[in-house]
Amino acid sequence: MKYFLIAGEASGDLHASHLIESIKQLDQTAEFRYLGGDLMAAQVGAPPIIHYRDMAYMGFADVVKHLGKILGFLGTARRAIDEWQPEALILVDYPSFNLKVAKYAHNLGIPVHYFISPKVWVWKEWRVKDIRRYVDHMYCILPFEPDWYRERGYEATYVGNPTVQEVALASKDFPDLSHFIEQNGLSDRPIIALVPGSRVREIRDNLPLMLEAAARHPEYQAVIAGAPSIDDSLYREVMAGKSVPVLRDATYPLVHHSRAALVTSGTATLETALLGTPQVACYRFNGSKWSYNFYRRLLTGKYVTLPNLITDEPIIPELLMHLCTVDSIDQHLTNLLDETEDRKAMLDGYRRLAERLGTDICTATAARLITQSSLRPR
Repeated sequence: MKYFLIAGEASGDLHASHLIESIKQLDQTAEFRYLGGDLMAAQVGAPPIIHYRDMAYMGFADVVKHLGKILGFLGTARRAIDEWQPEALILVDYPSFNLKVAKYAHNLGIPVHYFISPKVWVWKEWRVKDIRRYVDHMYCILPFEPDWYRERGYEATYVGNPTVQEVALASKDFPDLSHFIEQNGLSDRPIIALVPGSRVREIRDNLPLMLEAAARHPEYQAVIAGAPSIDDSLYREVMAGKSVPVLRDATYPLVHHSRAALVTSGTATLETALLGTPQVACYRFNGSKWSYNFYRRLLTGKYVTLPNLITDEPIIPELLMHLCTVDSIDQHLTNLLDETEDRKAMLDGYRRLAERLGTDICTATAARLITQSSLRPR
């Protein structure tokens, strides 16, 4: 079978790489072509048609500015599908791009599988119409999503959450704290992890505030989780002369060994929760109160971060746009560093979150459903 995959960011590359591994175990004839990253490349044994780092644009203005490039990438994806004629298209999140490719493949009669639903329950609910038309199978990783889709006339399947699987696997190989400190040249002070995202814009917007808030606690050492697609020069530029370690390929053990973490909203908030580290979710973006009010009107749910959405309760603080300041970050951070009631309540919330997500091996379940469907006569 010929599988064509598209993942447009670092987390999608990670999840898709595990999905490819699971498909290979079930389909000995599997061939892959893809748009994605280095982890997918390691599984496929060939480079991506387009690397996700070239596709990572955020926000309306950023998309408009690079519209020519984005349209060029769409053209490249369509031509690759035309030339290779895959028997299954597998899309991983990244809806603005992927739903356009879904429409194209559907019109060619290629089955479209969507692994990791777009967050249409947060905003842009109108995308459900395109999902109903062009997506044959939706594999959800959040337990409330199938019911949400069912209410809108579409059947989706919860397959478990890949982050549960990835954190569990990684945790088996964590060094103990003393070895972690020694391996990475850190001091023996307790750690505050800074996880500012995987996109240039996220890092520019959030990391300066995180650095300043952490600096108010000199008895702790701040350590930055470096994103795989980001060059060290950006971190040096944003640090503006500060000397803060940037660790590569060590986000999970870094967060695990930290007293608390400052995390840009996204999959990293869920990873941090499953690793059991108290956190503050920081998402400055442009810092505009007008933008905050505008986006709040578009959002349909009470929460933005995954731990809060999954449990439907405010487990972690969400500091968004103009509410994300050095003072507000520090207020919450200070309250989590000591053995406070807020810290205990957050850790209790993490336990409820883990129970809600379950323990299914997500990519194995999704791979089984994809291969069974693809091998079925059409």
